[in-house]
Amino acid sequence: MRYLYGPVHSRRLGLSLGITLTPYKVCPFDCIYCQLGKTTVKAIERRSYLDVQEILTELREFLETADFKLSTLDYISLSGFGEPTLNIGIATLISQIKKLTSVPVALITNAALFSCPELLRDIQEVDLVVPSLDAVTQDIFEQIDRPVLNLKIENVINGLIALREEFKGRIYLEIMLVEGINDGLDYAYKFKEVIKRIRPDKIQLNTPVRVRAQAGAGLVNKEKLLQIKNILGENCEII
Repeated sequence: MRYLYGPVHSRRLGLSLGITLTPYKVCPFDCIYCQLGKTTVKAIERRSYLDVQEILTELREFLETADFKLSTLDYISLSGFGEPTLNIGIATLISQIKKLTSVPVALITNAALFSCPELLRDIQEVDLVVPSLDAVTQDIFEQIDRPVLNLKIENVINGLIALREEFKGRIYLEIMLVEGINDGLDYAYKFKEVIKRIRPDKIQLNTPVRVRAQAGAGLVNKEKLLQIKNILGENCEII
């Protein structure tokens, strides 16, 4: 399959069928922990990176297969090999998926573009948004996520606040903790203050466990993860 992958078992979503909306590693970020490796095209412009109708054709074919009919999918996830919200056809894709199947739709995103009002309108039909927030200060943001030039963390945070105000589905905020960068307990309190403004349904703590883009993306130990979980509160979980 060209646009679909899986179904795969996910720690966050259960059994999930993935859909990619961009070519390989087209993204506003070049995160040091990304298991896909280095970003090949660092982009912030929304446009038709892949043809949505071709994606839908492949999805229709999959929905007719025995693999689908024998499976119990928990989600169809919009994620893939780059940042899905870059594709300007995402609203059409979501709408058509909803017509084809009753399987819930999840959007897994780095949250770089939620300050765009058009995008907030585009994703209203999804059931779950899983945005990431790895930093709450510009220096750490640039160190861990290595964003496209001139992208500010405050814009990302404000976009997440706007998402909560307009989106009626569930939001599970993921924080990827990297040893020695954003895992300090003092920094956890900074996260806590920002999260109060975003008001996600859940906070999911993660740390790099797969093949990593560079050696500096170190795992945070379980004791530290538990300490940060306790700081962030009862709706926080370690995944």
